[in-house]
Amino acid sequence: MSTSPLIRLALIGAGRIGSNHAAIIARDLPNAELVAVADPVDGAAATLAESLGVEHSYTDVAELLARPDLDAVVITAPARFHTTLVEQAAAAGKAVFCEKPTGVSLEELRRVEAAVERHGVIFQVGFNRRYANGFPELRAALDAGRLGTPQLLRSVTRDPGLADPAAVRPFTIFLETLIHDFDTLNFFNPGARATSVYAVADALVAPDFKDTGLLDTAVVTIRYDNGAIATAEANFSAAYGYDARAEVFGSAGMATAGELAASSLRLYGTSGAAFDTVRADTQLMRAAYTAELQTFVDAVAGDESARPGTEAALEAMVIALACIESVTSGEPVEVVR
Repeated sequence: MSTSPLIRLALIGAGRIGSNHAAIIARDLPNAELVAVADPVDGAAATLAESLGVEHSYTDVAELLARPDLDAVVITAPARFHTTLVEQAAAAGKAVFCEKPTGVSLEELRRVEAAVERHGVIFQVGFNRRYANGFPELRAALDAGRLGTPQLLRSVTRDPGLADPAAVRPFTIFLETLIHDFDTLNFFNPGARATSVYAVADALVAPDFKDTGLLDTAVVTIRYDNGAIATAEANFSAAYGYDARAEVFGSAGMATAGELAASSLRLYGTSGAAFDTVRADTQLMRAAYTAELQTFVDAVAGDESARPGTEAALEAMVIALACIESVTSGEPVEVVR
């Protein structure tokens, strides 16, 4: 348990993932206090704040950021608002945790980087896979040389449902889903940089929505400057549950990480073996969300532990943007920074 001083946080964005993060901050981080919630949608912040016993709620982010007693903010608003919110928070001198991606273009990520540097604030991007069960241990095995040089890498995200295909914005599968996988592959190939990608994608889950721009299934091949080859894949309708896994094959061995079972229970009977699976990212990644937010809070309190920042956000996004270009052109694409 952390013994860091109490850090006062506010959350911006009271939607699904914001509600998840707010509950973790309010209940599970011993050295953090959730002092306020903000959301421009009338009643959204107030409802979430009341459910967690938080006294203050705002529809005006500027009013929230003007609070002198606020140490940091956690941004969980829709991705298209992230850049502006980071800039506002940094200008107000607040440490910033921002859900991925920190922008939807290279220019926006450069703006985030500039704002963080200009105002000298602590910044962390929400790449939760780095904290998920087995993933830090895999990276530790790499760092210890137990796998040798990475040669083949793989990362998978399969979401168990697509509730409203019409609500999915174009290229979400690259910008908001596979962005996790791109960071995972970068994390597991330390010191290397992606040089080219080839991506294929389609609407296989909800083909009637392809004309609206929906892509719900994708496979990406990535080449790195150390010679490693990586694949990332995603689908929005895994019938068996929420699935996030990774594999690294190196010159001295192989390792895997990721678990979709809800617990260690296995049932064995006349019909075979079975186990329950997880049906939501907020369930599968609960411990990871908690660990990444704890890392952020500890950083605000003065801990210098490594955390993904603006460089990690940029290195994942350049792959995502190259994927969009590759799908559009049907050709392999060089990664541009």
